[in-house]
Amino acid sequence: MSQAYILTLSCPDRLGLVHAVSGFLLEHGANIEEAAQYNDHATGLFFMRVQFACDGHDTASLREHLEQFGQPFQMRLGLHPVGEPMKTVIMVSREGHCLNDLLFRVKSGLLPIQVAAIISNHRDFYQLAASYNIPFHHIPVTAATKAQAEARQYEIIQAEGAQLVVLARYMQVLSNDLCTKLAGRAINIHHSFLPSFKGAKPYYQAHDRGVKLIGATAHYVTADLDEGPIIEQDVARADHTDTVEDLTARGRDTESLVLARAVKWHSEHRVLPNGHKTVVFR
Repeated sequence: MSQAYILTLSCPDRLGLVHAVSGFLLEHGANIEEAAQYNDHATGLFFMRVQFACDGHDTASLREHLEQFGQPFQMRLGLHPVGEPMKTVIMVSREGHCLNDLLFRVKSGLLPIQVAAIISNHRDFYQLAASYNIPFHHIPVTAATKAQAEARQYEIIQAEGAQLVVLARYMQVLSNDLCTKLAGRAINIHHSFLPSFKGAKPYYQAHDRGVKLIGATAHYVTADLDEGPIIEQDVARADHTDTVEDLTARGRDTESLVLARAVKWHSEHRVLPNGHKTVVFR
């Protein structure tokens, strides 16, 4: 039986790249099922995502041949068997709308991830975790214990073999060290008013200013607070009749939807890094 794979790659742009990749796959008995590519003229980089089926090689053999193929092109390659749920750890504080939405989508078969653990600096959602039979780790964080808490968090992430960490309204700023360790595999969600309305109660601040659009941003976590490469954003309209509660509820719905999209696209290997930006093959 054929095994399906997803191949992702980026490299300096040059003539014949699509031909070279498709030729390589043909030579190795692969049948292309889906393909997308993008040339970034500003950076001179080429990006490609290909889903293909192959029964002539195992995963290790394909990876070895791909590495040899990609070297002359300076390719950054990824090969991922289709059908393997991405092991994920979710971190949350006291707002559970994104956590609840993600768990329901996973249970419903709408997200190709396996939630291996939930980490929180509060106990609020241990019963929710238990209802999905997911280990819940309560790790309080204070200024004095931040380093020890993060060490324990990272220990759990590594022990679970997590390929993805989702900050589902986790309201603690990660240290530069942890951001570096999780580079490219940690996604955060927040309201997209930033850089306006920083700090506590952003929807109260937005209501006071009479905003007409509210939204959410999902991005990769970096040491630059809330400035990592953006994966997805969306907005919802507001007007003068909306209360703070209306704005907050609409904002939470938007955050849940935007985060779910970002997690889905990442877990399907549709997001490729492009400097401070991303290429998203939807």
